Amino acid sequence: MDSGKSETRDGMRIIWDASIAMDDGVILRADMFYPLGDGQYPVILSYGPYAKGLSFQEGYKGNWARLTKAAPEVLQGSSNKYQNWELVDPEKWVPDGYALVRVDSRGAGRSPGELDVWSARETQDIYECVEWAGTQDWSNGKVGINGISYYAMNQWTAGALKPPHLAALCIWEGSADYYRELCRHGGILSDFLNSWHPRQVASVQHGVGTRSAKSVVTGELVAGPETLPEQELAKTRADTPGEAKRRKFIDEYYSARIADFAKIETPLLSAGNWGGMGLHTRGNVEGYLAAGSKQKWLEMHGDTHFTHFYSNYGEALQKRFFGYFLKGEDTGWNKQPKVALNIRHPGEKFVLRAENEWPLARTQWTRFYLRPDGLALAKQPPEAATTVSYDPGRRRPHVSATGFAIEP
Repeated sequence: MDSGKSETRDGMRIIWDASIAMDDGVILRADMFYPLGDGQYPVILSYGPYAKGLSFQEGYKGNWARLTKAAPEVLQGSSNKYQNWELVDPEKWVPDGYALVRVDSRGAGRSPGELDVWSARETQDIYECVEWAGTQDWSNGKVGINGISYYAMNQWTAGALKPPHLAALCIWEGSADYYRELCRHGGILSDFLNSWHPRQVASVQHGVGTRSAKSVVTGELVAGPETLPEQELAKTRADTPGEAKRRKFIDEYYSARIADFAKIETPLLSAGNWGGMGLHTRGNVEGYLAAGSKQKWLEMHGDTHFTHFYSNYGEALQKRFFGYFLKGEDTGWNKQPKVALNIRHPGEKFVLRAENEWPLARTQWTRFYLRPDGLALAKQPPEAATTVSYDPGRRRPHVSATGFAIEP
């Protein structure tokens, strides 16, 4: 079996396109970065569809500019040649004694197979990747999963399968409920998948080949090596946006993509963002509350979706967590508050505050009521039932004696 291309560069041993065989015979491809020498190292694993060979700077130019402006420390201590969208930088983790394994998910990037995001098959793949990584001769047998968004969301379902070598989960800005947080907010169809899937997933499907980019490090096609016609690619790509549109109510399709949270036993850090309410925020909180893990922590921060994953603050938090659970180091994590909240103040100033639980025990709950008269929330309930209607094809709202209407 092809073990990939090995080379030594920038103080790391790197293997490009290492083979990981799944139980159904499909071979997934992974890039591996680990320290020089013959030691055994804890593993940071990621599995996702964004093409491991696509550089952050090329694939997400605008976000890279925003990141380096908000957190200029990203540019220090690294050449940034190996930066990937929503994944940790090998040049900042390998020197600390970690082995990094980046897996192109089934049907994406350099991995063949049917592309069906967040499917039960993908979850089983992650299980097998964890077990593969945990049993290699260069591994210390402890595997942690880390990453933002997609690389966080699939940790909930993978964690519920309880791979024996899974030792820690860092779920950074990752929703938990596929139906309620990703596809249909309150039952209302979200347009997220319709724009995200063709732009960030189908564009690097395995077989797009020359229609996508080349790795700036290896020169290999990030979605290759072969180039297939679009008609053929469509046959091996699930219609994810269409499924969400057709399936109005939660069913077996959605259920297969939602974790049995009570089965999660792995120590976990759920790091959420006060912003991005349309996708991840609810999931980081609800997943944290529902997870069966006895050792679990919630952290909430601000700024952009990706800034603090890469900032000194976020990197230090992750390394304290993984150092404790993957290396057995005294990182001070045993003193980490169960809930750590970065509280926003005027001028976009955030102050870190330690709490013991969520929701906060001292919360003073206030009930508000929808008031059609005035189109507002009020502490007093309406005196009588009111019917509210509108015509989405028209523009200007007004309140009439019978309720809410729209004028042309």
